[in-house]
Amino acid sequence: MPFADPTTDPGTAVPVTAGLGSDAGFDAHCAAHCRAGADVGPRSGADAHPGADAGAEKAGEGGRGEDTMDLRLPDELIALVADDASDRHGARGPNQGTAQLSVSLTATRDTAALPSEADLLDGVADWGPAHSPAGVFHLVPVRVDRDLPLISRWMNDPAAAFWELSGPQNVTENHLRAQLADDGRSVPCIGVLDGTPMSYWEIYRADLDPLARHYPARPHDTGLHLLVGAVADRGRGLGGLLLRAVADLALAQRSSCARVIAEPDIRNTPSIAAFLTAGFRFSAEVDLPAKRAALMVRDRSLRHLL
Repeated sequence: MPFADPTTDPGTAVPVTAGLGSDAGFDAHCAAHCRAGADVGPRSGADAHPGADAGAEKAGEGGRGEDTMDLRLPDELIALVADDASDRHGARGPNQGTAQLSVSLTATRDTAALPSEADLLDGVADWGPAHSPAGVFHLVPVRVDRDLPLISRWMNDPAAAFWELSGPQNVTENHLRAQLADDGRSVPCIGVLDGTPMSYWEIYRADLDPLARHYPARPHDTGLHLLVGAVADRGRGLGGLLLRAVADLALAQRSSCARVIAEPDIRNTPSIAAFLTAGFRFSAEVDLPAKRAALMVRDRSLRHLL
């Protein structure tokens, strides 16, 4: 996966860790895309809660209640603090909880309240067609039972060496299932041009990927990996055309995304050339666990200029 030098963009947000992807050498999404969600632990809430109690107690002692503010913590934070206290001190006693806390805890643990897989990338399956000079292009999310033989064959072509997924079908299958079993931060797709499957793509949340440790990530940065699978489609300039079409489609469908990111292996000069043709700019060389990569960026603000 790509990684970049934080000094290249000092005005960006502090990176968030998580998980997916790499380009040609794609490191199996580093830990099922090496994902670890951003750690926004309940500890900070636990620290704040006693402070609020202490403030209220002092106001009572000094007879200055009228000078204090009645602050209320969000229910979710109260639930997290209570859950943390239970973990550290054992189960809560029958008289220690409140109806409000019980409801909040239930809501916090309710999977319906968590983002759906489609939410993390705004429903790649529903992005619709991308129109390019090469034809009408669709991203179709992978179904292993349908697409594994084709993708595995592509990965065993010498042109796919940077992906490091050659070998028996189960090598590619494990790579695909690791993404599909995760929370939707990486979506493997078949690229279909004018009705013909011809490429393999991975659309992923770069800001939730381990890549974010290596460049100044911004919220909702979207990453791309591409393999032009069909031999007849290589060497015709299709890579650059389709990368531009898909990057602009991502920007159009994801209003919260300001940049599309890629991190091809620095040795993969045809891939880097395709990204430059597609309107990406070279940002930095970055050292990733499995490769030295070129960090490529397509900016929403520059997409009409490049």
